[in-house]
Amino acid sequence: MATSVYNINKGINKPIEFKGLKAQYIGYLGAGLVALLVLFSILYIIGVNMFVCLGLILVLGTFLFVYVYSISNKYGQYGLMKKAAKRSIPNHVLCAGRSLFISLKEEN
Repeated sequence: MATSVYNINKGINKPIEFKGLKAQYIGYLGAGLVALLVLFSILYIIGVNMFVCLGLILVLGTFLFVYVYSISNKYGQYGLMKKAAKRSIPNHVLCAGRSLFISLKEEN
């Protein structure tokens, strides 16, 4: 009887990776596929032709895979979260007077 051996160890402090997708992008791809399944079922129940539904889902699915793999390769494990956090940083801070800086000088 043959036994199969599967290597599960991903290494210490390394991100989860599945066929090139890193970390949270696996979840993004899964959520996108579930959304496509729901979209297909809605279109089919409404009465849209099945071949039109399949064509639309195949095109959107291909776009989803290409997009998720491209952002995974471009940003890596944490890059997309860093990009989103960078958008919330203000470009400049408004200060109406010098009292803030005077109080800082007095504390030192």
